[in-house]
Amino acid sequence: MMRSIASAAKRLRADTRGAAAIEFAFIAPILLVLYFMTMEVSQAIETNKKVGRIASMVGDLVAQQREVPRVDVDQILDIGAAIIQPYSRSRPTIIIEHIGIEGDKANPKAVVEWSRQIEGNHKSQAVPKNTETVVPEQLRVVGTHLVRVTTELGYKPVIAWTAEQKASLGLASAFSTLNMSEQYYLRPRMSADVRCGDC
Repeated sequence: MMRSIASAAKRLRADTRGAAAIEFAFIAPILLVLYFMTMEVSQAIETNKKVGRIASMVGDLVAQQREVPRVDVDQILDIGAAIIQPYSRSRPTIIIEHIGIEGDKANPKAVVEWSRQIEGNHKSQAVPKNTETVVPEQLRVVGTHLVRVTTELGYKPVIAWTAEQKASLGLASAFSTLNMSEQYYLRPRMSADVRCGDC
């Protein structure tokens, strides 16, 4: 009896037919995690670049105008929102502000003359007219104007997006939203300022 048990154990130790399958079972989950993480990181980097591209392109289109009606500003906002495609798990918020620098050289004051924003599919005035705002010191030149575009996006990774209805705790919730933003300042190109009478 003991001899047959020892013989069976010896045969089992020498049998390597299932070793590759067991090794693959250990390695496959790690490889899959690395693959999906690489894919998600590369998509997040590309989306972050697009957030910057939106701010640059929208600001550039507005700064090239002498006068722009509200309907044209809203169409520019729609174009900016379309740049983020094919990413579609959340929509960007885009804010355009036309800022005038008033006062004297010793105490310049930045004032929002008009503004528009798109948040989801809703377009509206971003801030009330004549609201004082903050701009970098080197841009505060009295008598000049600025076009400021701010783009914000709550990026939702694939794992968090698919799990957001199921659980509020765990690793997925820790990375449920990555906040991305970009801000550009441009000076009007064709005239001293960009007028929008009905904004």
